[in-house]
Amino acid sequence: MNTILEQTFSVPFRYPVCFTEDLFDPENTILADVLRGERVPKVLFVIDSGVSDTHPELINQVKSYADKYKDTFTLPAEPIVVIGGEACKNDETLYQKIVEATHLYGIDRHSYIAVIGGGAVLDMVGFAAAISHRGIRLIRIPTTVLSQNDSAVGVKNSINAFGKKNYLGTFTPPNAVLNDFNFLKTLDDRDWRAGISEAIKVALIKDLSFFEWLEQNSEALARREMAPMKEHIIRSAKMHMDHISGKDPFEFGSSRPLDFGHWAAHKLEKLSNFRIRHGEAVAIGIALDSTYSFLQRRISEADLNRIIQVMKTLGFELFAPELQGESLIQGLKEFQEHLGGQLTIMLLEKLGKGIEVHEMDEELIHRSVALLQSFQEKGNLIPS
Repeated sequence: MNTILEQTFSVPFRYPVCFTEDLFDPENTILADVLRGERVPKVLFVIDSGVSDTHPELINQVKSYADKYKDTFTLPAEPIVVIGGEACKNDETLYQKIVEATHLYGIDRHSYIAVIGGGAVLDMVGFAAAISHRGIRLIRIPTTVLSQNDSAVGVKNSINAFGKKNYLGTFTPPNAVLNDFNFLKTLDDRDWRAGISEAIKVALIKDLSFFEWLEQNSEALARREMAPMKEHIIRSAKMHMDHISGKDPFEFGSSRPLDFGHWAAHKLEKLSNFRIRHGEAVAIGIALDSTYSFLQRRISEADLNRIIQVMKTLGFELFAPELQGESLIQGLKEFQEHLGGQLTIMLLEKLGKGIEVHEMDEELIHRSVALLQSFQEKGNLIPS
């Protein structure tokens, strides 16, 4: 006799994504409001070294803010400073350092870890928080364009392993995301530009009007004007959030539409030994898959020209030598392996609308790479 018991339940998740300036100004109550509750929790801060180096007053600002709101939360230890960039996801001793700190300072499930930094540090610290006590509350304070308009608002945390990007990770929503626009003012031009690629991505597959807005404001964004930067971040973040609230936020299926351009980008980062930053690789991946869509006659020459022109105006490179050869094709296999199931790649049906395909023509991929090389070296677009 067989006995089968079945249980079904759902768990709602809710968290605020806030946009502000001068987050640690004692008169700014956003952080205190997020932490305020029946208890006075401990908050362990972890800070990206690139951010603390650029903002040497930051640690003292955090301490002063905590002192002002000592009836709301406490600091159990000095903020922990860790190296930023992809290196922090490649060094397993760093996430282990955060896990050890939760043990040493009694950071429990009613405490918080607040992480300040770029997307890689947020990924790594989020992973450490998720596996400690089966989940410590996490507050993300992203400091780059890419993390504010895309990665920080999502539910993923990860580190790299076995030479593969994001091999170890969790789907664990944060308790809050607090975006301080002032951190963007000290970014170098590469990091200012790189994150915009994620907005181009989501606009191309979901919202023609947003892509048209990016076209119209590309020169202003390239000039580092703050007003369009703020607007684009808020619009992009909302579109990413709307997608997360859809049918598959934890990616149980093989479809991952928000990874348009990413199958090549992830491989390109690795092939370049991370010389190419994530947002830069995404820009090249978008250009590659847009060109592939053109060669498949899904979009017109005029459409492709518009995409390439926006990239050029913003200052993106469209080609890298690592795209050549067979190593890039391996990225397709790794992308499928990461998701499991059927290969599913997002291409363009038209500007503002993506379409999923389940196979890619290797010859067309190589032709797309050759066209990107021509765009980059000759400086001209496909003639309309």
